[in-house]
Parts: sequence; C-alpha cells; structure tokens
Amino acid sequence: MSARKPYVREMKADWWLKKPPYRRYMLREATVLPLTFFSLCLLAGLWSLGRGPEAWAGWLAFMASPLVIALNLLALAGSLFHAATFFLMMPQVMPVKIRGERLPAVKVAAVQWALTAAISLFCLLWFLS
Repeated sequence: MSARKPYVREMKADWWLKKPPYRRYMLREATVLPLTFFSLCLLAGLWSLGRGPEAWAGWLAFMASPLVIALNLLALAGSLFHAATFFLMMPQVMPVKIRGERLPAVKVAAVQWALTAAISLFCLLWFLS
C-alpha cells in the first residue's frame, strides 16, 4: 500500500450557484421538500379518517389554513416543474424512434403531457361522478 495521500478535490458549498444548469438541478432536487409536506398531509388525512369524525374535522380545518393551502400550491408547482424536466429529459435517456428516426424531445414531452392531462381528466370525472 502506498503512503501517498490521494488527491481530494475541494468542493465548496456554493458549487451549484456557479452555472445555470447546476441551479436548475438543485431547484429540481429541492422540489422534494414541498412534495414531502404534501405526502405527510395525505398520510395525516388517512390517519385522521381512521380515528373518527372529530379527527377528520380537525384535519379538514388544518388543510383549510392559508399557510397549508400555499404550501400545497407550492407542492403542485414543484410537481409540475419536476414533471416538465422529467418529460424533457426522458427522450435523451431513452430515445423514442419511429421507423428508424428519432422523435424530437419536444414532441415526446407533448405526448407525455397529453397523456397526463387525459389521465387527470379521467380521474377527475370518475371522482366527480
């Protein structure tokens, strides 16, 4: 074994502020925070539903709070941003070819958004009926 020390590259805390792609990467990764809050709210709702009408009423009152509504809107925005970046990245990772020609990433993303909208509309209509 060698007695030499391995080279360790210095990594400053603000490395992600230096280039726009790094900032977008960190923003995309930060979307997990409001989505975690949203998931915990849903879990609390399920738990309160099992605890009875009083717990359910308390959860509904909590969910009606302006701060919770704002955080849930932030979670929705984070979710849409995360989906948009995923939909644009997916054709680069897994190219879609039709008759031997690669489809442009924008067209693949448009199809994914259309499917997302169709499934969302189906679920909305199903729950409202």
